[in-house]
Amino acid sequence: MINVDWAQHTWQLRCDRSMVWPRTQTLIVADPHFGKAQHFRSAGVPVPSGTTRRNLDRLDAALADTAATRLIVLGDFFHHRQGVTSALLGQLRDWRDRWPELAVVNVRGNHDRQAGDPPMDLDIRCVAGPWRDEREPAVAFAHEPTTLSDAATLCGHVHPAVRLVGPAKSRIRAACFHFTQQLGVLPAFGAFTGMKVIRPAKQDRVFAVGPDVVVEVSARHEQIDSIV
Repeated sequence: MINVDWAQHTWQLRCDRSMVWPRTQTLIVADPHFGKAQHFRSAGVPVPSGTTRRNLDRLDAALADTAATRLIVLGDFFHHRQGVTSALLGQLRDWRDRWPELAVVNVRGNHDRQAGDPPMDLDIRCVAGPWRDEREPAVAFAHEPTTLSDAATLCGHVHPAVRLVGPAKSRIRAACFHFTQQLGVLPAFGAFTGMKVIRPAKQDRVFAVGPDVVVEVSARHEQIDSIV
């Protein structure tokens, strides 16, 4: 975990690809895409099972570790309507039963608009973005990158990654958090999601996510292969 000062607040970036807003006891994740593997299997694509269980286990661990009282999902809670099976909903209900006092907000993404909102018994507040916490209106939450004149915005959608160049010109690709002055983009939380290599400007801040650590990368520390 690493602390980052941005938009007049301190944030904690975690190696599970979640983000903590300590001031409001909020855990933030983007793009879980629940049901994606189920949707692929329904289309005859032989992908592994168990991704929902692993994602929920990671979410449980993050909530327990941070003692968050609120969870904000930056969209794409579900991947596709066909993946929203009774088995998936059963797992989500079991997860919700473990966290009955947790306030959950989903800022609808493009996949949510097709898949629909979670059932009401999951007690998830679904809102359109950009959405703001009335206590902290200078920070907005959206799914797709949205620049506002009066607020900094946290979003997902991009599934950002960087390609790093190491010794002997070896290259690795890593999910990342990407911050401009007014925009913060989180990596996809879902385990069964792709990544898109971004082209950050030199003044941007980029934090690569490893299995056990989050590290800021820049021209001074690591060479970002796609920097502009």
